Amino acid sequence: MIVIRGGGHCGSVRFSVSAPPPAEVLECNCSICAKTGYLHWIVADAGFAMEQGADALTSYRFGTGTAEHLFCATCGIKPFYRPRSHPGGWSVNFRCLDPGHGLGPSIRAFDGRNWDQARADLG
Repeated sequence: MIVIRGGGHCGSVRFSVSAPPPAEVLECNCSICAKTGYLHWIVADAGFAMEQGADALTSYRFGTGTAEHLFCATCGIKPFYRPRSHPGGWSVNFRCLDPGHGLGPSIRAFDGRNWDQARADLG
């Protein structure tokens, strides 16, 4: 297990993750991820901790409304969210981790535009 911290651009939102190092992260081509460049590192609920800024987050839901996308109301960055694919976990934006973590995971494409068919590949 490793502990890594991260956050948004302005510093209002900070979080930490305690999890095994990622072997891979997902690069999704759905409408929102493709536009934001989000790289998904799925972590268990127990390994995620909000350190500051819960009151700075704003929520956005679309499509089925199941996933809760959380954005910093100040800088607009989405450092993490509750994904539809893993409702008992968090999707952390690998690009929002603090520098110097030393992790170099492989990046696997995920076909979020065809989510229902691609979901079977997720574990």
